[in-house]
Amino acid sequence: MTKPKSLIINTPFVCPQQHWAPQQDGTLEIIPERRPASYEVFDARNNTRRTEKLELVETIRGRVDQWRDAGYPGVTIVTRRLLEHWHDNTAREYPFYFCQLEAIETLIWWLEGAEEYKQGIYVPGDGGAWQRLCNKMATGAGKTTVMAMIITWQVLNALTYPKRNKDFSRAIFIVAPGLTVKGRLQVLIPSAGSYYDEFNLCPSEALRQKLNQAEVLIENWHTLMPATEPKRSVVKKGAETDEAFTRRVLGKLAAFKDIVVINDEAHHAYRKPAEVKISKKQAEEAGIDLDEATRWIEGLDRLHKTRRIQRCFDLSATPFAPTGKASTDTALFDWIVSDFGLNDAIEAGLVKTPRVVVRDDAMPDAKTLRSKLYHIYRDPAVAEDLNRKAEPHEALPKLVKDAYTILGADWRATAKQWADSKHHSPPVMLTVCNRTETAARIEQFFNQGDCHWPELQAPGKTLRVDSRVMEKAEVGETAGADKGYEARLEQVIDEAAIPETRKEQLRGMKKEELLREIVDNVGKRGGAGQNLQKVISVAMLSEGWDAKNVTHIMGLRAFTSQLLCEQVIGRGLRRVGYDKDDDGLFLPEYVNVFGVPLSIYEPGRAGKPRRRPSPALRLTWCPTGLLWNCVGRTCFASSPS
Repeated sequence: MTKPKSLIINTPFVCPQQHWAPQQDGTLEIIPERRPASYEVFDARNNTRRTEKLELVETIRGRVDQWRDAGYPGVTIVTRRLLEHWHDNTAREYPFYFCQLEAIETLIWWLEGAEEYKQGIYVPGDGGAWQRLCNKMATGAGKTTVMAMIITWQVLNALTYPKRNKDFSRAIFIVAPGLTVKGRLQVLIPSAGSYYDEFNLCPSEALRQKLNQAEVLIENWHTLMPATEPKRSVVKKGAETDEAFTRRVLGKLAAFKDIVVINDEAHHAYRKPAEVKISKKQAEEAGIDLDEATRWIEGLDRLHKTRRIQRCFDLSATPFAPTGKASTDTALFDWIVSDFGLNDAIEAGLVKTPRVVVRDDAMPDAKTLRSKLYHIYRDPAVAEDLNRKAEPHEALPKLVKDAYTILGADWRATAKQWADSKHHSPPVMLTVCNRTETAARIEQFFNQGDCHWPELQAPGKTLRVDSRVMEKAEVGETAGADKGYEARLEQVIDEAAIPETRKEQLRGMKKEELLREIVDNVGKRGGAGQNLQKVISVAMLSEGWDAKNVTHIMGLRAFTSQLLCEQVIGRGLRRVGYDKDDDGLFLPEYVNVFGVPLSIYEPGRAGKPRRRPSPALRLTWCPTGLLWNCVGRTCFASSPS
């Protein structure tokens, strides 16, 4: 089998020139052309896999290439200046990634390109009254920068050509899936230090000053929920009218019509087909929040009634929605116009390479020789034990404890490497659980239980994210009293290596505010979560939470869809650094994964399992996105006793 030293074979600054492809005999071959637009559908329950091609995206890619080569016929003078400036690698310290330029070019092509380059192409909608266009971009591929490009393009054209209100708008409404993302998107407000300055998005100072006339509003999706009347109100006002809803949600934007909407993490916003009949439990298993999706879209529909949504731009790494064919079946949005997926991002070095354990020499399944660490929750004893209302002090199943011992050994080695390299924060091990009781047991296991490694027995460096408290933080409400949980959060603050004045500020926060502050600053220098080693959550945490120092992921829940697997692993994809090798390619970084069965390719059985673990446990890792078997064996520095 071909064993490459790295899966990174492309530079991210030009169109991908080659891609890896698995062969039937298990070897890995480089194909000297761009990877076709497609995605893998993997059924974790039935262990089946198929490839779905994105024919529309493939066709659009060819047309955009022709249009670009012809010099962008049809675009305005403003748009042409922007495109030339964005392609000028001397205009900024770091050039834009190819995927960023392709994403914005595709949107411009569809709105402004000469008709001869769009003949015969139809982009389906979602069944609503306003148009949606989606850029599918992997986590770490620079979606926020693309949003800044969209705003620059739209606003400068709207101000220059005010009569083209069907194409351009200076009123931009950005909807985020949670407060973490909302906070991160503040760089899209045209002000000093924003992305418009950091990436020099405007070709002249005059245009940069003109951009300050943009009206940009960034809100959490919860804002789109219907208003509720105070329970103790004497005056019954009735349901909120569409006009009142619009004024409340849009605020300063309510004075405008023909608004542009940008949905970040847009897989949360889809119009539920009538035939989709999924129970709440089934939706949760598939990683779907039907209520959120419905409320998000219903809210935008109400805005369209009163102010008109000129167009909606969706950005997401996983723009899937349920199809209604099966309770956990999902399909990509039909309105995707560009695609730069996980495989592309791995091969370009934009993200960490996720590695899933395929086989080991200690605990393989007797029938398939697949490691039980691949999908821990599928083990009958584990599923039965973790799917009950157990007390925090009750011991975890042996397989789970063994898994933490093995993964912990690799975490220790990584932590030592980082400490020797003078990193300001340690690597983080993220656990995604099936229920709150499991999360409490894992917290107990690390803090007061029988965790094997002394370094991981650190209560002040362990954060259990209480989902109920987090939900209250999202909507700005106060959570119920929980002195024990408050004490644990305060311990995290006490042991953080941050100034005492900052600690006093944090201690004055309500616990839901403090939890949000810690979560948002995991691994950030001077932040409340700077020194955390472990994060434990029932959900995947809010979308957009993807601390750069997440290096290990443990999945202890059912994974019934490829969508859910990729979303969880996405929490650990952000790179720490961007150093290059002698060929100008980014050096590889890795996130090691237990229990999250992202789609892999296995050509067949190989060898017999050992009866006992060797002194140094040997694992066969699989780089998950690329659907092949193994790059070799990873030998941990220490073995479980």
